[in-house]
Amino acid sequence: MIRKNPSGDLPVIHESAYVDNTAILCGKIFVEENVFIGPYAVIRADEVDEEGNMEPIIIGANSNIQDGVVIHSKAGGLVKIGTNTSIAHRSIVHGPCIVGENVFIGFNSVLFDCVIGNGSVVRHNSVVEHCEVPENFHIPSTTNVHSNQELHKIKQVSPQASDFSESVLKANHELIKGYKKLQNEF
Repeated sequence: MIRKNPSGDLPVIHESAYVDNTAILCGKIFVEENVFIGPYAVIRADEVDEEGNMEPIIIGANSNIQDGVVIHSKAGGLVKIGTNTSIAHRSIVHGPCIVGENVFIGFNSVLFDCVIGNGSVVRHNSVVEHCEVPENFHIPSTTNVHSNQELHKIKQVSPQASDFSESVLKANHELIKGYKKLQNEF
């Protein structure tokens, strides 16, 4: 479902993107080319700051927002998902938040008020908030990071973790083609 927010903003979705019919996109959202947005995802840009302003939610080209993902922002803060990035099933990205390019966010992970550097991997069931994750970092499953100081204990992305991220991107690009073809049958 595509709908306006109370400020009257309507999502802008590139024609090559696939948005599942059960997903909800509300407000000041920009979905770039070849994005996959899966079933029951909720992306909502509707809160304003104290001055009544709102930054957008931007989903970068070739990224995938999988089943049940929630993306929202507190007080109109920016949420930007970089290109070639995967946000896996049931994750929450709550802005203000910037997720770089070629990033993988694992199942059930929570991001809040943070920056995730390009090429980083946040594995399943992790929480990352109030920090800036450098490029090419690997945050293991079930890790909680609440400050920049806690990042010193985190090792860099392994080649195997990057390979997994790339395979997820490829699989979701194929899904876009398949689902777009199905849309034309109805």
